[in-house]
Amino acid sequence: MPATEPERICNTDSREADAVQQFFQRPLFLSLTVGIPFCIFKLLFGLTAIRTGTGSSPMLASFGLLIVCWASADLLMNIGREVFDLFGRPAPFEYCTIAQMGRLFHKPTAFLAIDTLIAFVIICTMLWSGWIATLSRMEMYLWYAATTMNLISFSLVVLYNELGASR
Repeated sequence: MPATEPERICNTDSREADAVQQFFQRPLFLSLTVGIPFCIFKLLFGLTAIRTGTGSSPMLASFGLLIVCWASADLLMNIGREVFDLFGRPAPFEYCTIAQMGRLFHKPTAFLAIDTLIAFVIICTMLWSGWIATLSRMEMYLWYAATTMNLISFSLVVLYNELGASR
C-alpha cells in the first residue's frame, strides 16, 4: 500500500532530522566547535602564565609551559579526529589527552567531561584574574573566535533539539 502524503512528509522530515543530528555528532563538527576552541583557551592560558611568571615566578612559567604542551597535544588530537572523519574512518584515539587516559578505565566520555570542566575553569580563571586583558590583539581575536565558535555551535544544537522536541 503506497504511503499517504502526510506519511511521506513525516518520513522526509525524519531523514532530514537524522542527518542534522548526525552532523552535530560528527568529529569534524565537535572538533571545530568544541575541541579546538578549548585548545585555544588552554594555549592562551598557558602562554599568559608563561609571560606572567617569566622573571618573577619560575613555577608559574613552568606550569604555563606544561599547559601549552598539553593544549598542543590536544590540538593535534582534535585535528587528527577531523582528518579521520573527513576520510570516513574512525579515529584510534580520543579528542584529548584526558579522554585518552579515560580509555584505560573504559570511560573516555566521563574523562572528556573532566577535560571540559577544566577548560571552563581555565576560561573563568582568565576572566576573573584579569589575565584576559593582557592578551595581545591577535591573541584576543583567537579568544573571540574560539568563544564565538563554541557558543554559537552550542546554541545551534540546543535550538535544533528544542525544535525537534516540539514536533
